[in-house]
Amino acid sequence: MRYPGPVVSAEWLAANLDEPTIRIVDATVHLPDTGRHAKAEYLQEHIPGAGFFDLEVIADPSHPLPRKFPPREVFASEVGRLGIDNHAHVVAYDTLGLYSAARVWWLFRQYGYDKVSVLDGGLKHWKAQGRPVQGSVVNLAPVSFAVSTQRDLLALWPQVLEASGSASFQVIDARTPGRFAGIEQDRYPGTRAGHIPNSLNLYWADLLEPESRTLLPEAQLRERFSKAGIRWDQPVTLTCGSGLTACILALGLHLCGKDDWKVYDGSWDEWGRREDLPVQPQAV
Repeated sequence: MRYPGPVVSAEWLAANLDEPTIRIVDATVHLPDTGRHAKAEYLQEHIPGAGFFDLEVIADPSHPLPRKFPPREVFASEVGRLGIDNHAHVVAYDTLGLYSAARVWWLFRQYGYDKVSVLDGGLKHWKAQGRPVQGSVVNLAPVSFAVSTQRDLLALWPQVLEASGSASFQVIDARTPGRFAGIEQDRYPGTRAGHIPNSLNLYWADLLEPESRTLLPEAQLRERFSKAGIRWDQPVTLTCGSGLTACILALGLHLCGKDDWKVYDGSWDEWGRREDLPVQPQAV
């Protein structure tokens, strides 16, 4: 079938729910301070046919921080376990509307695979429209998924350090304004208060409609990025708390036709803990 783009509506998915090449995945992540458990919620209800894309498992097992970028063999193996082969069209969603699902889109793109879409508004919008959910276990037959190449959409801390000190690059932080400014309790215990020096701030939720949690139209996305101070002619490094919501900014930029960006995978969970990395303690 023809690729519909990086974002699909609930109406589109409902109309194509039985298309054999579509593989739906629930990629919900709940941080420990929420008291919620994504896998348990998935087992209670999910979009019919959806597998659980466990970002805690599809990650680097040797990294001390959770959900870090997975090695090639881990990604290929775990994606294949979800019944996703190189002909599949992956549709990712999360229960909050849009929080962690964009990371699935970014992971596949980094590994050179583009037939991936994010469900606009996620499970929240899907249910608000009265669409079906199921609670039974989905048995997915394992298949082979081959990784052919890697793109350059991943930033590590040395690159971010260089970007933060250069007039030719820019860093945008997707955390709340209070966490960015260092005046709000951070969600990652043990991290320092503040932000990466010279970075800009654009709260990820400001790219969404408040009620439906769907993405804003392109013109409004451009307006939000411009208001945050982005320079459209220069590359961008995107950061957040742990590499989840930075991917929402990446998706937003992609929808605006700007693809010279990278996601800082370690984000504040890494940067904020490392005493050898500089912190700007207050927004200026």
